[in-house]
Amino acid sequence: MSDERYKKLILLHSNDMHGDFLAENVSDELVGGVSMLSGYISKVKAEEENVIYCVAGDMFRGSVIDSEYLGISTIEIMNMLAPDVVTIGNHETDYGLPHLLFLEKCARFPIINANLFIKMNGKRLFKPYHIIEMDGMKILFIGILTEEVMQNAANEKVIGSLIDVENAAKEIEKICNAFNGIDIDFTVLLTHIGFDRDKELAATLDPNLGVDVIIGGHSHTYMDEPCKVNDILIVQAGTGTDQIGRFDIIVDTDNNSVASYEWHSVPITSANCPDDPKMQELVGELKSSTDLKYGRVMRRLNCALEHENRYRQTSLGNFFSDIFARATGCDLVLLCSGSVRVKSLGPIITMKDMLEAYPYEEAFRGIKVTGRQLKQMIRYMCRDEVWNGTAHEFYQVSEGWNIVYNRTTKELEKCEFNNKEITDDQIYKVGLQEYDYSNIKKFFNIDYEELAGKPKVVTTNNKETLYEYLENSDTLPEYPAKDRLIIKD
Repeated sequence: MSDERYKKLILLHSNDMHGDFLAENVSDELVGGVSMLSGYISKVKAEEENVIYCVAGDMFRGSVIDSEYLGISTIEIMNMLAPDVVTIGNHETDYGLPHLLFLEKCARFPIINANLFIKMNGKRLFKPYHIIEMDGMKILFIGILTEEVMQNAANEKVIGSLIDVENAAKEIEKICNAFNGIDIDFTVLLTHIGFDRDKELAATLDPNLGVDVIIGGHSHTYMDEPCKVNDILIVQAGTGTDQIGRFDIIVDTDNNSVASYEWHSVPITSANCPDDPKMQELVGELKSSTDLKYGRVMRRLNCALEHENRYRQTSLGNFFSDIFARATGCDLVLLCSGSVRVKSLGPIITMKDMLEAYPYEEAFRGIKVTGRQLKQMIRYMCRDEVWNGTAHEFYQVSEGWNIVYNRTTKELEKCEFNNKEITDDQIYKVGLQEYDYSNIKKFFNIDYEELAGKPKVVTTNNKETLYEYLENSDTLPEYPAKDRLIIKD
């Protein structure tokens, strides 16, 4: 066999960038930001042949530059980064699906997704795949987003999604089989379903389909090396722009497979990444505009509050849930940890800081449940799937509660409110964000019909409620707060 069958392919990849456009100074070195990221991509494309840059979802949310322009600024920045192919993540739908379809028209790069469709006629919303031809190779990309990670689109009654990994695998099978006749040399799944779901998907796929690589997102997984399942290489590149994943692959074009590979996560730093002055100029203009508008100080705290781990209670999560509980009059607020979008806040808090920390403008619902139902909800919220990353989310608990959950016995050893053990028949008012309320069975294992009274909208815009209370209340909740939810192993 001739060595011409072996060809080099370089895959650069990002995921969950979340509006992380600006470089940060870390130990006297600039780290991250799209200017140096752009410089690195340009450098690799100038030095190497057969280079593809792809993004596995969640370009949006996380910065005031993104939210101020409803994603249009992000698309312009991405246009300058010029990815070769992108798939959508759950946060691409945050401004509504109609707006996402508008943003797609603004993009000068292909956006793919195979499993979002219109329920009435089954028509897909996006092109499901993209084929890149280079150096005699045909490289097939397929985009996948399962319903488990959908947010705003879950409330779009006319839009459907293939629900689970098994159905997603069937869709991948249909697409791969449709291109058998044109001799695809290499197949990449661009997914936004989380690392554990990627492994499950890889295990489900028929090896004869020829899927070589899964480039994933959503779980913000940092990796030292690829994971291999069913002979499929699975990678992610953490979150933000502090790093980029790089695959150097030798493709066996006779067997349409990986002959050899190297993969590593490349730090985006001033030491090894040149700056892109045009990108720096664009981001600088956007930053100056938003700084002028959102630079005012809202409040000064005595210390910074943290939110380092979204699957544990945090001082910032406690603080926000306490404010919501006080503002809405709920006995208990269960605040979705993923809705807190920063790792720390304060001690000086500007409007820009708050927009990046909590950008959501949805309603807050007050539901009434018995003490027995509430304990059932909390036990479900603390189930094992939460800790291994396969459940939807963890929740921050508001003040006044003392809850001890034993992971071994799966029981609540203590459940007190204001120093009193809750009773099965007592009625409690629980505050939930609109999305969590609309998925109450899935997230808390309770049906609407079981609720002890009619649900009530306690605020129509929880972002405005949070901002108003933080800026103008005479008394803030205690911070950092004592533990409310203790998990015993």
